[in-house]
Amino acid sequence: MRYIGFMKNNKIQPIKRSSFRDEVYETLKKAIIMLEFEPGQRLNDKELAEDFGISRTPVREALKRLEDEGLVQSIPGSATRVALLNIEEAKHAFTVVAVLHSLAARLAVPSLTEREIEALKTSNEALRLSLEQHDVAKAIEADETFHGVFLKVTGNPEIVMALERIVPKIHRLEISQFASIKGLQSVEQHEQIILSCKNGDSEETARLVEENWLSLGELLTTNKNEVK
Repeated sequence: MRYIGFMKNNKIQPIKRSSFRDEVYETLKKAIIMLEFEPGQRLNDKELAEDFGISRTPVREALKRLEDEGLVQSIPGSATRVALLNIEEAKHAFTVVAVLHSLAARLAVPSLTEREIEALKTSNEALRLSLEQHDVAKAIEADETFHGVFLKVTGNPEIVMALERIVPKIHRLEISQFASIKGLQSVEQHEQIILSCKNGDSEETARLVEENWLSLGELLTTNKNEVK
């Protein structure tokens, strides 16, 4: 089996830079998040290494990192596979992500400038356009940019690192159910967040940000036991 359909010319391109480990990790992670590697799909380190044009060691190290993050499952004596989409795990993830983003917003609001406010508006408009065009990748990117404004202003690396480990699980679920998501609701919630930022209300902004994430979580996880 070869891993095609998620890179240029429908094939993984050989890596030219020296940071094999990080490059392989980021490439595989993106493919898993975007569901180009399907939940439950077997991952063969030998074949992946051949496609990347490198040795098996960086591939194995990347797979181990992805396993630590819950995106890959490896059972001794069995195959390494892409983790299934699990609703219960997603529920827990949404709770933590909502709290962390809420904290970032609360800390950031007092330091927001007009430039950051405009960045929030721009990213929210990009989110609106992406949703109207049914472009899931750009919609997720725009949403990340919106909330990333608060993360950048806050400048707390611990919040960022914690989110980097959790958010991919949420994105996989978003992508799997993108057609059923009422995305414009999030755009409207973002508009309320922007208004609260303009008013300099840290607590209200934090509340709205948390509500934004929790409402998305409820939408994606209600009345579903497991998505495969």
